Amino acid sequence: KFSAMKTRTPLIDVPQSLSVVSSEQIENQAFLEIGDILRYTPGASIGQGEGHRDQITIRGQNTTADFFIDGLRDHVQYFRPLYNLEQVEILRGSNALIFGRGGGGGVINRVTKSAIIDENFSTAMAGVDSFGAYNVSSDVNLGVEDRFGFRLNAFYESLNNHRDEFNGERFAINPTFTAQFSPDTKVNLSYEYVDDDRVVDRGVPSLNGAPLRGFDNTFFGDPDLNLTTLRAHIARGQIDHSFSDSLSFNATIQYADYDNLYQNLYPIGFDQDAGNVSLDGYRDATARQNFISQANLVYELDTAGIGHTVLIGAEYGDQQTGNNRSDSFFTDSSDDQISFLFSDPIVIPEVSFPVFSRDRASDVNFLSFYAQDQIDIGEFVKIVAGFRYDRFDINVADRIEANNGAADGNDGLLGRIDEEISPRVGLIVKPKENISLYASYSQSFLPRSGDQFLTLSLTNEALEPEKFENYEIGAKLDFNEDLSLTTSIFQLDRNSGTTIDPNNPENLILIGSLTKGFEITLNGQITANWSVNAGYSYLDAGERGRFVDGVSANRNLQQVPKHMFSLWNNYEVNKDLGIGLGVTHQAGQFASISNDVNL
Repeated sequence: KFSAMKTRTPLIDVPQSLSVVSSEQIENQAFLEIGDILRYTPGASIGQGEGHRDQITIRGQNTTADFFIDGLRDHVQYFRPLYNLEQVEILRGSNALIFGRGGGGGVINRVTKSAIIDENFSTAMAGVDSFGAYNVSSDVNLGVEDRFGFRLNAFYESLNNHRDEFNGERFAINPTFTAQFSPDTKVNLSYEYVDDDRVVDRGVPSLNGAPLRGFDNTFFGDPDLNLTTLRAHIARGQIDHSFSDSLSFNATIQYADYDNLYQNLYPIGFDQDAGNVSLDGYRDATARQNFISQANLVYELDTAGIGHTVLIGAEYGDQQTGNNRSDSFFTDSSDDQISFLFSDPIVIPEVSFPVFSRDRASDVNFLSFYAQDQIDIGEFVKIVAGFRYDRFDINVADRIEANNGAADGNDGLLGRIDEEISPRVGLIVKPKENISLYASYSQSFLPRSGDQFLTLSLTNEALEPEKFENYEIGAKLDFNEDLSLTTSIFQLDRNSGTTIDPNNPENLILIGSLTKGFEITLNGQITANWSVNAGYSYLDAGERGRFVDGVSANRNLQQVPKHMFSLWNNYEVNKDLGIGLGVTHQAGQFASISNDVNL
């Protein structure tokens, strides 16, 4: 079950760099969240995410929204658990043909476990770490008469770490039902509830171009004010039907309801001479309802000795979002920011969150059609070619602007319709069955409303979407069915992109960027008892086209380590005992596009 092509395609025949992390690897390495996985994924890294969400950077492109579950969007900001997954797929490089808008640097797709109709089993797991955090999970499957299956996955986690005041808890439950109505028709139903409450920890301030030293445990906030909550309901139905050995169809419908709140105080400066620390803060609430449907038809045929695997698909979505933000207000400064005498622990001056600085509702409708042909020319050459049409329609109601009236030229009602064609083409040459050499080109785009629909304004309402272009060549080698080596060289162009203004975090600035890089991975069984997962990436990511006083002044992109290396070893001593050992390394990276602070 692999979603990169939406067809039954061996990984060696996919003209794209990717990683697949199985449930077995998740268990062996005791992974609990996406950040754990990305530490062992070349070309991808995890950010702090303001202490309340998954935030990733793939090939230099930072995102909070390029997440999918069983091929459908899951882009609300939260920490995604791994308790119910069959595998996690990390696809690197732009590829709107398969996943639609966004995904400029790549996407992460989680494949969930489904009920098995002919098995009965139950498992339980528990873990504890050196800070006192612990987790428990269970997986129970019941099969009935080789026609029906019911499965229940559940987990609970109590959170803790080395930081003062950090704590929290989260739990989730996911029942699934499978019905095999005939040898050719299968239906899967799934419902998931996720509940997450935790302290929001934004870390330490910077000093002299680096993180503040000597206060690794100090919490620069208030545990009663720094908080986040998530309640998510995700319901999904899928049908798979085979008309014949060469023609198959699948369709999925998903409804998801997310209610997310985060509130935080965070450090924005530290004056060592005066002994002062400066704080800012805000409260942000989002409610989103997603309805998404997708259908795919796959047809395999031969014409004049040339094989074809044709994919034709369509997707429709209706996404409604309400979001508001309240700035902090400190009584002593009569402002949203304050500087005061530093102490450990910090004593927070009186603060509240009284007035909305943002209050918006958006309605997004998107409609997509896509087609792709995987062409087999003899035994040695394959071509993958296709395109996707997307229509993205957003309407935004800015309640603050509406209440201010239209005299300033803004009545608070904004909207835009974008229609984009995204091509993809790949050439694969296979001198041997276990070796593939490939070259590929693909595109993606991101509307000006941003990946969370919050940035549409009078200024950018008239602008075309951002564009991403990925050029890639690579090689894949299967030493045997259990051990593979992959490598790629790529270039990713981003035109008219946006990033946070380092001089004013409430604003965005327009930039172009260019990422060039190299990746190599080795994954599989070295011997019957010893398995490895090793990876290295080199990324050179920077601005493009920035001039200051007539002189080129391009900066490095933020949160992009130039070198990343990881190695995991797992050794099975016998059928009852395994030993694992891993190491990861990241080179320095800049905290923001200003390049003032090095991590």
